[in-house]
Amino acid sequence: MIRRMPVLIGILVALAFLAFNTLFIVDEREKAMVLQFGQVRAIKEEPGLGIKIPFIQNVVFYDSRIQGIETASLEVTPLDDRRLIVDAFARWRIADVAQFRRAVGAGGMQVASQRLESILNANVREVLGSVPSESVLSADRVGLMNRIRDSAITEALALGVDVIDVRLKRADLPEQNLAATFDRMQAERQREAADERARGNEAAQRVRAQADRTAIEIVSEAQRDGDIIRGEADAERNSILAASFGADEEFFAFIRSMEAYRTSLTGANTTLMVEPDSDFFNYLRSPTSAAGAPAPGAGGDEQPATATRAELDD
Repeated sequence: MIRRMPVLIGILVALAFLAFNTLFIVDEREKAMVLQFGQVRAIKEEPGLGIKIPFIQNVVFYDSRIQGIETASLEVTPLDDRRLIVDAFARWRIADVAQFRRAVGAGGMQVASQRLESILNANVREVLGSVPSESVLSADRVGLMNRIRDSAITEALALGVDVIDVRLKRADLPEQNLAATFDRMQAERQREAADERARGNEAAQRVRAQADRTAIEIVSEAQRDGDIIRGEADAERNSILAASFGADEEFFAFIRSMEAYRTSLTGANTTLMVEPDSDFFNYLRSPTSAAGAPAPGAGGDEQPATATRAELDD
């Protein structure tokens, strides 16, 4: 039994070595290809355990996850001859392992990335070169990226690769053109601002003119109505005064004389140059009126009185 132990150990080691070279494990993140003398013999895309002929066949594993590729800064000339510096990236994955192997050979993922970068650069130049720079720098960029992606998908089929998405990370002007472009954009914005201000001033003038016209109309109507009201009031006042003065003409004369005295005898020292027998002092010389009738409130037997300024003020 002891003599057979080394033999058994040797057999176990040989079986383990044979199993190690016969069996292989495919991870869920990978795809496996069995090659025999460089020719594809089997493809295993499902995760699990696989079998190959030891020493004759070998297994190549490819990453089945989504891969990313970023292009170097690319100079593009749109239709308006304004140069742009563009950075792009793409997302892709292996769709057909056999076609991928035939296209890239033993280079694998590295060669595939280089080939895809060339395809991506060519499509970026072609699509962006067919539109003006304003389209690249505006919201139209999304449509341009979709066009680049569709073209890349078609060309990438020859590599057995499925291009999932293409995006432009940056689309800027070269440094030497930035200052001139900024000045041009600033001048354009200033022109637009001047146009807006001119339209605003025109609208403001229309509003002010309309307001002035409305104000003049309102004031004119108010003055007209005021004149009418004042005229009616004056007419009514004159009618009342005429009726009142017509009822007692002597009292009217007395009141008018008193108003004349008050108006003329003003100031600290008032001097009147009139004749002594002037009718102006009729009510100061005698309590009777110019018509000879007694003044209102005066008796017929009273002596003539001389009125002072204080008495007139009272």
